[in-house]
Order: sequence, then structure tokens, then C-alpha cells
Amino acid sequence: MEVILLERIEKLGQMGEVVKVKDGFARNFLLPQKKALRASEDNLAYFEKERVTLEANNLKQKQEAEVILEKLDNFNLIIIRQAGETGQLYGSVNTNDIKNALDENGFIVEKNQIKLDKPIKDLGIHNVSVKLHPEVQATISVIVSRTDAEAETLIKGEEINIEKDENLIEEDTINIEEVFEEGAIPENISEETEDSPEEIEAKEDKKDAEEINNEINSEVNNSKNKEDDNS
Repeated sequence: MEVILLERIEKLGQMGEVVKVKDGFARNFLLPQKKALRASEDNLAYFEKERVTLEANNLKQKQEAEVILEKLDNFNLIIIRQAGETGQLYGSVNTNDIKNALDENGFIVEKNQIKLDKPIKDLGIHNVSVKLHPEVQATISVIVSRTDAEAETLIKGEEINIEKDENLIEEDTINIEEVFEEGAIPENISEETEDSPEEIEAKEDKKDAEEINNEINSEVNNSKNKEDDNS
């Protein structure tokens, strides 16, 4: 479907351009959001007639967005959440959570203005874009922490107390010597130690010697049995 853009659309075009888009994108987003008109002679004539008004409105909206940008850009938005020792949240932070937190701080935005690729699931500082206008975009720091004090630590650029996975594994490992009394560790769960090259060689020599002795004893016994048979 061909449409006339009524405002700048990122990666699509500028106001007044006629562009071709997928039917679903036009019907579900561009047309109901009044961001475009179907490309027709009547609509082209309407746009040319209203171009000055549309451009004036766009300029006014852009200027208003730039005023908000001065306050919102690089804003530290603190969101308190519970999390485990590794820093993983019990749940997540999504666009609705960010919108509500912005509202509480005096910034009124819509969910679709917040550009979040996927829900936040870890403690820390996360950069999130907020589209204030087709040509104006702010970047905020969403600071997810367990307490306000922890958030302040993150803002200062300092590390917070988060256990690494390998540390937890080490702590969860049972020390056998602490469980059993000295000398009472069962043989089947005691640690096996690898033999040194010298010990391996000594065992091989002992095995060879035993095999040779067995062969000699066998020959002697066979000879003795033959002598008894002859007698």
C-alpha cells in the first residue's frame, strides 16, 4: 500500500513523502495513529492544502519535545526490585514499569514511546531510549537496585555486592572431611589420587614378575606330573 507520511517516520521517510509499506503496517499502525494517509489524488491535494499547518504543528511539537529532552536526557530513573544473590531479579522490569516510574517523576509518556528491546532481568544500570518526537529522542539510565543506597552506589560507578555463580557453587559444595570423623571417610567416596609415573612403572614390573613366576611354576608342575605318570 502507498501512503503519504504526515510526520517523519524513522527508517521510512519524511513528512509529505509517498512511500510503499505493507498493508498490515499501514492498517494497524500508520493510518489509525494518523501518521499517514492513503496515497490518492484527493489526499495528496488535502496534504498540500494543509502542509503549512501540519509543518507548523510538527515544529511546535518538536520544540516542546526538546524542552522535555533537556530534563529527561541522561536522567537516572531508580526502580527498586527484589533480587537474588547473583543479581537476577525475582521477575523483570518492562516498559509499563518504566512508564509508571517516569510518571511518578513528572515525565508523562506513553508505553510505545519507550524503546526496550527486552525486559530487564538483572540489577544494574540499563540505558533505555524514550522517543519524545519523531526527531527527538532521549536516553535515560534505568537503575534497577534492591535499595536506594544500592542505587546511589551504582550511580557513583561503584560495584554492588553480587555473588558470582562459581562462588555460590563453591559454598554449596560439601566438605567430606567436615562431615566424617578423622579416618572414618568411606572408601567408596574418598578422593582417588593419580599414580605417579614411577608408581605406575613399579606396578607394571610387579605384574610382569608375577606372570613370569606363574609361568615357571606352571612348567615345574607340568614336569612333575609327567614324571609321576612315567613312574
